[in-house]
Amino acid sequence: MKKTLLAGALAISSIILPAQAADYIIDTKGAHASINFKIKHIGFSWLTGRFNTFDGKFSYDEKNIAASKISVNIDTSSIDSNHDKRDKHIRSDEFLDVAKYATASFVSTKVEDKGNGKLAITGDLNLHGVTKSIVIDAVKVGEGKDPWGGYRLGFAGSTKITMKDFGIDSNFGDISFDLHIEGIRQ
Repeated sequence: MKKTLLAGALAISSIILPAQAADYIIDTKGAHASINFKIKHIGFSWLTGRFNTFDGKFSYDEKNIAASKISVNIDTSSIDSNHDKRDKHIRSDEFLDVAKYATASFVSTKVEDKGNGKLAITGDLNLHGVTKSIVIDAVKVGEGKDPWGGYRLGFAGSTKITMKDFGIDSNFGDISFDLHIEGIRQ
């Protein structure tokens, strides 16, 4: 009887207790993560797009959020605004110059708990050969066992940057990013 109660208690605790400190790989292979952007198109509408190729990892400890970390590498040539001619122009040396700057990266330097699953993630964004500190406002979406026997944790976030801050001379305003990250615990 005691063994049955103990086994039951362990099973229940594994379902309802949050994950301890753990490392995660961002699930880009299963298309459970995305880096989306939008920018005003000559002041009339929103131009939207995404980066199709990126990878990354993060560590997260709900009991010590300040110790959490994330790093992401983005293939800048994978920019996709759903218009081939425009994408070719954005990849050119007039904008992203993907021949020279094939990768952009983000590495967190600080993760702050804002309460209720909200985080402020400060980190260094390297884009176009320039590194600037940015803040991503993030929220924990959820976590738990997946149908394939693994464990997943997901976040959504947003931030804005100005292209001129990264040495790209353009008359664009701010570019807004919507980030959706689902990690598979390692």
